[in-house]
Amino acid sequence: MNSLIIISNEKFYMDEKACYCDNIDMKSTPEELSNIYEVLLIARKFNIKRAFEVDRSRFNVSLNTNVISYLLSILKTLKLKTKYLVFSITPYTFLATLFLSIFRRKVFVYLRSDGFDEYQAKFGFIGKIIYGIMFNISKTLTDTISCSKKILRGNDGKIVSPSQLNPEWFSENNLNSTFVPKLIYVGRLKKEKGVFSLIDIIKNDENISLTIVGAAAEKEILSEAKNIKILNIETDTKKLIKLYDNHSIFILPSFTEGHPMVLLEALARGKPVIVFKELNYLIGLYKGVFLCERNLSSLKKCINHIKLNYDSIIELIKSNRLPTNRDFINDLDKAISN
Repeated sequence: MNSLIIISNEKFYMDEKACYCDNIDMKSTPEELSNIYEVLLIARKFNIKRAFEVDRSRFNVSLNTNVISYLLSILKTLKLKTKYLVFSITPYTFLATLFLSIFRRKVFVYLRSDGFDEYQAKFGFIGKIIYGIMFNISKTLTDTISCSKKILRGNDGKIVSPSQLNPEWFSENNLNSTFVPKLIYVGRLKKEKGVFSLIDIIKNDENISLTIVGAAAEKEILSEAKNIKILNIETDTKKLIKLYDNHSIFILPSFTEGHPMVLLEALARGKPVIVFKELNYLIGLYKGVFLCERNLSSLKKCINHIKLNYDSIIELIKSNRLPTNRDFINDLDKAISN
């Protein structure tokens, strides 16, 4: 079996028995690739327990507390005949890419989101410049894999469709024909995810309810609005499916996304999806996705349109061909192998 080194900026918690992270993609992708490769994951160490338990029996893990130990972990792998898969471009992974290029190692960079937009949302215009420098250098030193042509910015690269969907997501779904404007958002509570702007938009309109699923266990998010419920990250698939099923619309308020897997989850459960204008490039990708402005008036108009056409929209959603996790892993393997 060939070996594969996965390099990530993700923060993991590890105790004597298990390893944990907050990003399910960083749990499932190494686990599934371990069926094809001997996988070593190099990432960062965190001292607070995370949400998703990683199956350490399937691959090796090297966690590091600082950039020196991070690079030393990579140095130890140079004696192996292996390929490297770098998840996203961050200061840590960018240094790893530069380091590996010195030794002429084969590196694939997998871009899951648009770093230009993310860095601008976090740090303003200077953030976009910093990411642009890292992006332009990385693309000359590596082979690029992405979930969207938009993220590649006109550059060459393989396209894959990330997905966590397995047969469980397509289980029988008794859709309620009575429409009630119950919105759900599943994802991290970060500024660039737009969730705080969404709270501000609907907190004074009790005709719309919103459930947010994704608060980290160690972090309290307070909202006095009676129509907003905030839950911790849900790691049990059956419970997460039930949460989707108990709501009528999935809303994705992000300022930037690559190929949002939560959108696929919502559509798999027959839920219409609302996105704001920053994500207009998602319109037309799948049936059942609707666009509105980032204000209450436009949001209510969009909800009302879905209410008036609910049955026909549900039928449209059923016609989608949604990528599964198996499709994603196969395509990712092909991109690495080729």
